[in-house]
Amino acid sequence: MSDITPAMVRDLRERTGAGMMDCKKALSQTGGDVEKATIFLREKGLAALAKRSSRTAAEGAVGSYIHAGGKIGVLVEINCETDFVARTDDFQDLVREIAMQIAAASPRYLRREEVPAAVVEQERGIFKTQAAESGKPDQVIEKIVNGKVEKFFGEICLLEQGYIKDPDKKVSDLVGEAAAKMGENLVVRRFARFQLGEESVGEA
Repeated sequence: MSDITPAMVRDLRERTGAGMMDCKKALSQTGGDVEKATIFLREKGLAALAKRSSRTAAEGAVGSYIHAGGKIGVLVEINCETDFVARTDDFQDLVREIAMQIAAASPRYLRREEVPAAVVEQERGIFKTQAAESGKPDQVIEKIVNGKVEKFFGEICLLEQGYIKDPDKKVSDLVGEAAAKMGENLVVRRFARFQLGEESVGEA
């Protein structure tokens, strides 16, 4: 069966709680067989991932990373649901990877919702001025500006940054994959990045 309908995707999504694209891929891989697709998602650790995201993550760990001869230091708190998972090598590896990401990519905020509106508007104004010099129509300028704002978020927000070891993957994807593998809700709670001679950045 080659035609995957929206109704089939919706049905599988309701059964498993997995994302729409994951459901579509699972159906494609199994020839449209919903039962086989459900098993496929469970094997991949994707089923019920969306449902797990609503569960409380109150355990976890605070990790640290010191880089460049002691000139850059990072603290990051990542939460999970159980102390058992917090003690696993997989969880500790994730904490280290996120800490190294912060050291290397210098995010200023955790997620886009935390970027002050005044900062976004200031950047939007700069981008608009730059785009206006191109002489393109207003609707084209608006698209250019929106694209640059998205790129701006991707540079300054940890969860939207490209993962340093795989730039095609966002940090949020890295966390999501780890959550699927561990079977628990994982949350990057806060971070602080210190660079010698500069003010610290990140969550308070």
